[in-house]
Amino acid sequence: MSGKDVNPGDFPLALWPPSASTEAVQSDHLILGFTVLTLLLTVPIFLAIAWFAVHFRAGKDVHREYSDKRNRLLEVSWMLVPFLLTLIFFYWGAKLFDIHKHPPADALRIEAIGRQWMWKFQHPGGQAEINDLHVPSGEPVMINMISQDVIHSLYLPALRVQMETLPGRYTQLWFTANRTGTFRLYCSEYCGTDHSRMGGLLTIMSPADYAQWLRQSGTSISLASQGRALFSSYGCSGCHGAGSAVRAPSLAGLYGSPVPMLAGGTVVADSGYIHDKILDPDRNLIAGYKQVMPAFKGVIPEDRIVLLTAYIKSLSPAGQDTQPGQAGPERTP
Repeated sequence: MSGKDVNPGDFPLALWPPSASTEAVQSDHLILGFTVLTLLLTVPIFLAIAWFAVHFRAGKDVHREYSDKRNRLLEVSWMLVPFLLTLIFFYWGAKLFDIHKHPPADALRIEAIGRQWMWKFQHPGGQAEINDLHVPSGEPVMINMISQDVIHSLYLPALRVQMETLPGRYTQLWFTANRTGTFRLYCSEYCGTDHSRMGGLLTIMSPADYAQWLRQSGTSISLASQGRALFSSYGCSGCHGAGSAVRAPSLAGLYGSPVPMLAGGTVVADSGYIHDKILDPDRNLIAGYKQVMPAFKGVIPEDRIVLLTAYIKSLSPAGQDTQPGQAGPERTP
């Protein structure tokens, strides 16, 4: 589905922002439906209160005798019917929530870093942009994000999605846009003095236009390739490289695999695990190895952690590189 391009300046004070995805329309229907239900259940009560206040006001000659007659069917119905109706909306909302928490396996993965006071987005092919986000329409997109300083929150009103970005922890949101155009993006979590300026533009493009934009964005070096260079420059290959004299865990096939812990049990080596092991290797010690790796917290910034993680992922079948715009394991969250 494609629509007319939207100028974000056309609706700075819009009561209801335009929708640019099927999920956004479903969220609108849920909110509208629940609002109507709430009005149907509450407006008659307030109207009755107003009518009784006027009808039985002090000094008016009306029948005020108490009656012990009760209509139990009416009382039970008044409790049971609203309860069942609200359960329908609870199920509807829970279903949408579950969908938002499970991105498709083939979703295009874009890395995002929030910092005071800007957003940095990095595409699989190495293209980076500040406070602007370009995505294709008709294709699921998953944004994997983290904060470099304080709590931020990425909010895309046209897509009705919002997620906090936390220091030291990855969070995700995903969507499938179905309308081309330009829309607003914001930080919706107060994060400091210039919080109100931490915004940008979301540009939804046709797949062909998005592929053209990738080619014209000034880089042909993928995130994994950039991470490979950093892997050597930070000295990681001295311990984890093939033929190293230091007995360190092999990174080949690490991503997505279970890792035995010294304290017992295993953890899956996902992006969060790799992030934490680079910054604080003393956390979650690996069974069978002596901890000699230095901590890189405060040494390697978050945007370079993203590159190193992309390279380590590329060493595993579950996270190997693909060309931008093509489906493949690299885009698996």
